[in-house]
Amino acid sequence: MNQLPALAHATAPQLCVVIPVLNERDNIAPLVARLNEVLAGIAWEAIFVDDDSTDGTREAVRAVAQADPRVRLLHRIGRRGLSSAFIEGAQASLAPYIAAMDGDMQHDETLLPHMLAALRDDGYELAIGSRYVAGGGVGDWDATRAGLSTLATRVSQVVLRVQLSDPMSGFFMIRRETFDRAARRLSAMGFKILLDIVASLPSPPRLTELPYKFRSRVHGDSKMDAGVLRDYALLLLDKLVGHIVPVRFVLFAGVGLLGIAAHLLVLRIGLLAGLDFAEAQSVATGVAIVGNFVLNNLFTFRDRRLRGWRFLRGLVTFALICSVGAVGNLSVSIFLFGPGHSSWWVAGLAGAAMSLVWNYAASSVLTWRK
Repeated sequence: MNQLPALAHATAPQLCVVIPVLNERDNIAPLVARLNEVLAGIAWEAIFVDDDSTDGTREAVRAVAQADPRVRLLHRIGRRGLSSAFIEGAQASLAPYIAAMDGDMQHDETLLPHMLAALRDDGYELAIGSRYVAGGGVGDWDATRAGLSTLATRVSQVVLRVQLSDPMSGFFMIRRETFDRAARRLSAMGFKILLDIVASLPSPPRLTELPYKFRSRVHGDSKMDAGVLRDYALLLLDKLVGHIVPVRFVLFAGVGLLGIAAHLLVLRIGLLAGLDFAEAQSVATGVAIVGNFVLNNLFTFRDRRLRGWRFLRGLVTFALICSVGAVGNLSVSIFLFGPGHSSWWVAGLAGAAMSLVWNYAASSVLTWRK
């Protein structure tokens, strides 16, 4: 009977450090060297989750991994975001303890052994590196960034009732079983995975917050931009209503309301300019369709944003979809408003709702398909 060959003895990692990266080539080798120093005596692995960097980050990770098999690379194509990167990295490991830290070396890696001790020896489920407890700090942040961080912290504490000093932190360690309890409820949106995890757990975790001082970036460029604020707002919205209706649908409906306002405004301007109703209505409809498409492309479907020729093709398909939706809207409204049927406003709302659902479903599949 054939037997499988005996495997060489290897210590299974107890700690997995998940490091999402995007264009962090010059930070890879120094970061691994520091992990090797501070995690001496601990069976660890590091998984770099790269969102299709263009500066040679993957090559830098592979070069380090050739000399150190504890270093692994997960290359993602067509997907972006720190939260989803952490989730995929955590799921790619079997380690009982999982840490999240940035690849820009602004997190203090010397805190990792203390986090592990808190989880392994002190019974905590979650250990968080905090900039806002005694001994912590935000480094050289300007007043604007510090103010936005403080505001985001207060909003999350009030809206989601998350009682953490630093829910915006991207530096933490969690037990595997605790992560697994939250995994199926995670929104996986944007950059604030810690907030997502804590808000997704069925009951508050036993946690501790450890102080650290946020370092200044030495290599590479900051990823902070307006998109981070958008993703944060979407995460809050998803945690509030995502179990009832998809956040993307809420955004689509919101853009639709703006489109209605724009339509009425342009219609009024056209009539005042001397156009007859049919002409003004045609112009207003065109403006509303183009405006809705642009806003949906920028916000609702930002992760599938169309550019170049795909933008023009998408505009055409979106206009055709809206035309079909308008016909359906009219048909439903006329049917419901017939003799013995609904009042005018019920018929109008029903037609608008049908059109909204059709436009969203069809444009998701045809215009902004994955």
